[in-house]
Amino acid sequence: MTEQAVTFYRPDRGGRAPTLNSPEYVQLSTAAAITLGLMPGKMHRVDCTHCLNLLVTYPEGCRANCAYCGLARHREEERDFNARNFIRVDWPTARYDEIIQRVRAGGDKGRFQRMCISMITHPRSGADTLTLLDRWVQALPHIPVSILSNPTTMEREDLAELKRHGAEIFTIALDAATPAVFERTRGATVSSPHDWEHYWRAIGWAAEVFGPERFGVHLIAGLGETERELLEAVQRIKDLGGHSHLFGFFPERGSLMESWPAVDAGHWRRVQLGRFLIDFAGGRLEGMSFDDEGRVVDFGGEDKALAALVQSGKPFRTSGCPGSDDPEVSACNRPYGDSMPSDIRSYPFPLDNGDLKNVGGQLSKKY
Repeated sequence: MTEQAVTFYRPDRGGRAPTLNSPEYVQLSTAAAITLGLMPGKMHRVDCTHCLNLLVTYPEGCRANCAYCGLARHREEERDFNARNFIRVDWPTARYDEIIQRVRAGGDKGRFQRMCISMITHPRSGADTLTLLDRWVQALPHIPVSILSNPTTMEREDLAELKRHGAEIFTIALDAATPAVFERTRGATVSSPHDWEHYWRAIGWAAEVFGPERFGVHLIAGLGETERELLEAVQRIKDLGGHSHLFGFFPERGSLMESWPAVDAGHWRRVQLGRFLIDFAGGRLEGMSFDDEGRVVDFGGEDKALAALVQSGKPFRTSGCPGSDDPEVSACNRPYGDSMPSDIRSYPFPLDNGDLKNVGGQLSKKY
């Protein structure tokens, strides 16, 4: 197999912003670039990602100003948008058609189980996402596509159009578990255009248009919510037919919250376990018990069954859109997107005995 050449722009090269626009160009995660052989490098205990994460890109960047995000508008005079970090890593830029050619030629060695187009808050993001989707479905119909949407610029018909054009799963980065946290981190308080009610309206549209098991909602743990509040959001999403994709907060360099502490390990492990119980193991929020500060003190159910679930390691792996192997394990493993390898929050690989011992120590109760 002859590898296809790709015109590849590393984040440390300047002078290119005026020409790098979607849909001709896209950014891709460092993990995806390594998996495709476009970047040298190794990832701790994992050799690839099973999801090709792509990001639409424009010289003027994202028009939102989310407090925790490296792509936020307040950085627009700092440096080229194409060079900004996002969920802790660089996102190099390449021609979209050349990425498609490389995947068709086997450059990923058959490891991609899914592709995801991530939108940003930009006037062209919706139309260009549809163009990218059409090109992918025509060229690589065997690899399903997820859309990580920008509800602020969308209406219900936009979701229906994406589904008609072949999107399999629709996801929404709600991120904040409560209206107060949303307003403080994503709303007018930080001069950002997002609105809590509109986001939940879009989640309802996703449930109607894409149906059960075909939509997901991103939630970030550690933005100031309680464990109960986050799991209330998880239960609400599950009751609509969707799944929650959890991220542990880790301060993003250059963001407004770069000095905010990373999510507490105990808080994180308990909401990971609670989320998995609700999404995949028949658990219900009303069966759980919480203390006066909203911490989980009892997950409900039998200790033996809960212990077996903990020992499986699945609740503590990266959560996201499913792959082809196991619906309870995400194809989008996002290696080290929310932690350092020395203190892993979302495990991008199956847990071994040492990992399980670490998780057990972080939970308030041993299993």
